[in-house]
Amino acid sequence: MSALVLNIHSKTPELRKIKKVAETINDGAVILYPTDTGFSLGCNLSNKEGIERIRTIRKLPEHKEMTFLSDSLSNVSEFAKVTNTAYKTIKRLVPGPITFILPATKLIPRYAQDPKRKTVGMRIPDNVLCQAIIKQLGHPIISISAKDPLGRQFDDYDEFVQTFNNQVDLIIKMDEYSFVGESTVVDMTTDEFVILRHGAGITKVLEFIEYNE
Repeated sequence: MSALVLNIHSKTPELRKIKKVAETINDGAVILYPTDTGFSLGCNLSNKEGIERIRTIRKLPEHKEMTFLSDSLSNVSEFAKVTNTAYKTIKRLVPGPITFILPATKLIPRYAQDPKRKTVGMRIPDNVLCQAIIKQLGHPIISISAKDPLGRQFDDYDEFVQTFNNQVDLIIKMDEYSFVGESTVVDMTTDEFVILRHGAGITKVLEFIEYNE
């Protein structure tokens, strides 16, 4: 069955459509949608079946932690354990294309964590659509970049739809896209912050975190 496609304005997302997206997510849907870093797969934080579907679509190993997108730092401590030093550093770097690996709290389902390290990714996207969806939901959304079987990201909407149309429930299309590329990933599970991946936002990250090869 083909996915429902919603056309949403990139700069002024229509509220009724955002409400439709939130309702669909709350009903258990897996969605494909544009973020600041690229097209992504997403579902409700508590949706075990949805998270398993995303793992299957992306062929992710069980030990791969998922990333939750939040609209601000106001409730991050509910989902991740953040030290004072980490919080101050994160505050200087958000919103933007930076994923922080943090110890998960009990509100993050085990099937969304790295089972051995008990960690989860956290990101606050600099994107009007993402912010609107998360605010309407009232809680973070589990999300991961949409890639083809060879691990490549998509830049073309038509190619994106052709690949995932029968694997998800809802696809969001916009009038224009502005992607910055894969996020920089920073491990903050200890006081020694480690940059795991150089991506978008790395210049800003290096202003506050020393990189050692």
